[in-house]
Amino acid sequence: MSSPEKQAALEQRMASLGVTEEDLVEKFVLGSGSGGQKINKTHSCVYLKHVPSGIEVKCQSSRSREMNRFLARRELCDTLDERRLGRASKRRQEIEKIRRQKRRRSRRSKQKSVRDKRLLSRKKNLRRPPGRDD
Repeated sequence: MSSPEKQAALEQRMASLGVTEEDLVEKFVLGSGSGGQKINKTHSCVYLKHVPSGIEVKCQSSRSREMNRFLARRELCDTLDERRLGRASKRRQEIEKIRRQKRRRSRRSKQKSVRDKRLLSRKKNLRRPPGRDD
């Protein structure tokens, strides 16, 4: 369970964003994924929908339903904040960075890399002392 200070800070943030409990549709659904029987039998996954904006959030980070409720509301506030300020979130930027890193290199990029390596190899061969052929 989150501390009362964190809970109060979240309520204050929700109020500043104009989110009220009446605007939220909250459902508890079966969890999924790894965790075995405990996850698959309990309704600890929290589904939140902010009706005015249409934003939907699903949270299953913790085994505790109360903790998931807190985290879902915090995630909803983050999403609303991003949308209002019109900027990409840190999390989305990190995901995008990983996606770019995993992307396959183009043929032209590979050819350029090989060309640069050959050039460097020739340069290094010129640094060898004369008369040695290995």
